[in-house]
Amino acid sequence: MANTQNRTPRGGTPTVISIDAMGGDAGVKAVIGGMAKSANKNPDIRFIVHGDEAEIDLHLKRKPELAAITEIRAAQDVVSMDDKPSAALRSGKKSSMWAAIAALKTGEAQATVSCGNTGALMAMSTIQLRKAPGVARPAIAILWPSTNKQEYNILLDAGADIKADSEDLLKYAIMGASYARNGMGLAQPRVGLLNVGTEEFKGRAELQDAAKLIGTVATSSDFEFVGFVEGSDIPSDRVDVIVTDGFTGNIALKTAEGTATQVSDWLKVALKNTVFSRIGALLALGTLRRLKNRIDPRKVNGGVFLGLNGTVVKSHGGADATGVSAAIKLTFSLAQNDFSEKLTARVASGLAVSTDVLSNSEEASK
Repeated sequence: MANTQNRTPRGGTPTVISIDAMGGDAGVKAVIGGMAKSANKNPDIRFIVHGDEAEIDLHLKRKPELAAITEIRAAQDVVSMDDKPSAALRSGKKSSMWAAIAALKTGEAQATVSCGNTGALMAMSTIQLRKAPGVARPAIAILWPSTNKQEYNILLDAGADIKADSEDLLKYAIMGASYARNGMGLAQPRVGLLNVGTEEFKGRAELQDAAKLIGTVATSSDFEFVGFVEGSDIPSDRVDVIVTDGFTGNIALKTAEGTATQVSDWLKVALKNTVFSRIGALLALGTLRRLKNRIDPRKVNGGVFLGLNGTVVKSHGGADATGVSAAIKLTFSLAQNDFSEKLTARVASGLAVSTDVLSNSEEASK
């Protein structure tokens, strides 16, 4: 095991990130590569990495600077992408994923990152860390490229739970706004509720009720509720946070990913179609590179689990070193801002306000 205190952090107290090195499609090499990229940019970071000790040590030996700030903890089992969450809970307590979360639970680390099975990670995180007070259904928040000045919007839930009633959507709004405030530095984020139209009368009863609840807590929770938004608003500058249930959010995410891949493939074919198109592509090479860099999904890698007593970030299973580094960067930023504690306080405050408003409303109607 390497000593994680060999380098003096610039800020005094280091921020320790617990890493599940196993389970990702790109293997340990990509995880270690991402850790190295993050460490090169921030001397205040430290790592506890869990998994196959021999394999991790092999890659760390090639990066002595990273090895000096990394502690290896052996974990004999790996949760595969095909494992059902229930099966992972029964048989995965000796896995690298379980161990990575446990280090957060005990306070040895301030946050956890894993490229592994999303369902298993959520189930293990919920069992070990427990839900934050008042949260019935945790959510996964993702960054969505947008035309906003911060270049990204937040969408939640992206697939943690396919169900969400009006009170769940209220909590998602509060949590999403807290994420935008602490992760993006937005003093008063704009929150929208995803619907089939922007008109006030549209949508099922749960959405109508959720809109009323969110509206009651917006001012006291330091965010602006813009009302209903449509799918076309997700990448727009009309809103900063888009709230929806996990079923709808995950379909929207996968549809966008599929469409982006399709358009990219069509563009490649079009640029190679004729001699003139190839010449045009060559002349536009700099512009195309800037476009590729702007929409590079690796740079927005990392779904944040909201509503737990701890900060857990899910990196894409196929992430390379650049993608893993982006997930670690996001995790580090949230951990340094005491994100989990602030979010819990915001949820409690928002629920208290909504309860008071509803109670007063019921009394007035009698």
